[in-house]
Amino acid sequence: MAFFSAGDRRMTDSSPARRSSPRRLPSLAALLAALLPLAAVAADGARSTITLPGERAFPEAITSTADGTLYVSSLGNGGIFRARPGESQATLWIAPGTYGTRSTFGVLADEKAGVLWVCSNDISAVIGPHVAGSETGAWLKGFDLTTGQGKVSARFPNERALCNDIALGPDGSVYATNTMAPEILKLSADRKTLAVWATDPRFGPSGKDAGLDGIVFGGDGHVYVNTYTKAELFRVDVKDGKAGAVTPITPSRPLVLPDTLRLIEGTTFWLIEGGGRLDRMTVNGDTATIETIKDGFALPTGITQVGKHLAWVSEGQLDLILDPAKRTSRKPAVPFKLHAVPLGAK
Repeated sequence: MAFFSAGDRRMTDSSPARRSSPRRLPSLAALLAALLPLAAVAADGARSTITLPGERAFPEAITSTADGTLYVSSLGNGGIFRARPGESQATLWIAPGTYGTRSTFGVLADEKAGVLWVCSNDISAVIGPHVAGSETGAWLKGFDLTTGQGKVSARFPNERALCNDIALGPDGSVYATNTMAPEILKLSADRKTLAVWATDPRFGPSGKDAGLDGIVFGGDGHVYVNTYTKAELFRVDVKDGKAGAVTPITPSRPLVLPDTLRLIEGTTFWLIEGGGRLDRMTVNGDTATIETIKDGFALPTGITQVGKHLAWVSEGQLDLILDPAKRTSRKPAVPFKLHAVPLGAK
């Protein structure tokens, strides 16, 4: 690629007057900075999208490992899709129904433990008996990141439950949100049971409103969560591993269906809005600055960052399977896709 136009040739002129002029250098630096995210996409095999097979994939979440391998859940089919670096189409890695799973929701790669954590829910009453598996209720499942073999299976103790998203504590403890009740749950040390770790009436659903969704530990050691329909943000103080005060966080603008939260650094996070946006959210005290990075997704559901300059967003189109009116009047755009988002130098 040519970095200089004809008008830029004076920068290479050998005359002293020309050599002393630095005026064009800032524009070159700006150009290079702008090209870094694009170079990241090129290095990733020039993929701008990755497709998911099937007409009922409806991806609900996405996660990745350090080598850039992507793992994607499926609300409509169940199971887990995987896309290795350079692949433009994901393939089915864990078959629907494996280890008792039903519709799969939140996914989180835990490389230190060698586990892919997966939320599994029986939502056949809503979407019909299309998903393999026989377990009822809500479950947190753990699969070996190398083999895909089931390793952990813990049921939500509350019958009114939907396992939505997952977070890892600084000590490796595993937490999950319950969308159907005002609960954050924690997996026991022996990985056999889940117990309520934090509860607050403000977390809960009301009427047709969905409750807790995204969850993440900040660099400050506290937990950050959001509610989906009411679009509220909260911080849960953590001391010695125990939940403390719950504080509302006021965003700089109204949010629309906030979903996945993922840590960037400190108290800056990636935030997916089901309304169509990927945001960078920075929390300062009890307020949050929301910066939209990209808009126009069809009900996005998840975000994962690969390296410094690239993120992948899952486009779920979940309204077309969860909303009865839309389910009968509209068909999803297929194939379902994951979208590459080049990131700036922040």
